[in-house]
Amino acid sequence: MWWGTGFTEWTNVTKAKPLYKGHYQPNLPADLGFYDLRVPEIRAAQAELAKEHGIEGFAYWHYWLGSGKRLLERPFEEVLTTGEPNFPFCLGWANHSWTGVWFGAPDKTLVEQTYPGWEDHEEHFYYLLRAFSDHRYITVEGKPLFLIFRPLEIPDVKEVVEFWRKLAHKEGLNGLHLVAGGLDLEKAIKLGFDASSYSHHRLVDQLLPKNKLLKKLVNKYRAVLKKPATYTYQEAMPYFLKAGKAPLNEYPSIVPNWDSTPRCQERGVVLYNSTPELFRKHFREALDKVADKPFENRILFAKSWNEWAEGNYLEPDQRFGKAYLEAIKEEIFTGD
Repeated sequence: MWWGTGFTEWTNVTKAKPLYKGHYQPNLPADLGFYDLRVPEIRAAQAELAKEHGIEGFAYWHYWLGSGKRLLERPFEEVLTTGEPNFPFCLGWANHSWTGVWFGAPDKTLVEQTYPGWEDHEEHFYYLLRAFSDHRYITVEGKPLFLIFRPLEIPDVKEVVEFWRKLAHKEGLNGLHLVAGGLDLEKAIKLGFDASSYSHHRLVDQLLPKNKLLKKLVNKYRAVLKKPATYTYQEAMPYFLKAGKAPLNEYPSIVPNWDSTPRCQERGVVLYNSTPELFRKHFREALDKVADKPFENRILFAKSWNEWAEGNYLEPDQRFGKAYLEAIKEEIFTGD
């Protein structure tokens, strides 16, 4: 493979070093250790940990790069074929090319995301059908929930969405509940989606100066000094969630932390001084956004459960233990 024998995401996690004074690195796992997702006992332990703390299902990223090419499919394939763990799940299509960002070559394309045409869309649907038909699959109004990471990059996406719906009905499903990632709900609906989900991806643009020239100078300054973009978690919090209650089919994301320097080095983004207490406040606000919805639409995505190389995870670590998960559990079950 591109990274050499023995490389895993843990390679970047463990070799991460502070890039400036006060930079906390490396972030290392606690209870689950440096696990291998091919091991069924690990997947069972993850599901049990999530369930114990009020998390109701996992959204697995799914890589379909065109012409049937898949990546990182083995863990979920085993979840599907073995029936274990018996824990709800859904899929999200991470439809983006893979680059060399993992080893410091972000401009190098390792494998390109392609969209060969209608035969490939049909093949893709029938690959997904096994998952959609599983009793554990998360549904909204009886329809399997499927998220697309970058909907605007799919040629003729509105027609593709309609094509998949027809195939779903043909195969006896009630339809599909399709969620557009990173789009406003109104735009998502116009493209034929049922719902949208958003996270903090535009955060950096919000916190950088609005003046284009000044923004360019700030970025140039960081590049020269080889310093990542850094913001306090607290100053970033207002941008995690939109104002007011979330519309029926808009699903916010919660952000526990973020530090992508293990993967991106000086090109990374760091939200520092995240604490379980600040995250609890953020999570409480997110719960309030969806509290008045019908149960099936009361959806929050966590960004993320275990994206360790981006410092973006809920799993226990050596710094805070289970404190982030405990905050979720306490807010859900007691509101304390």
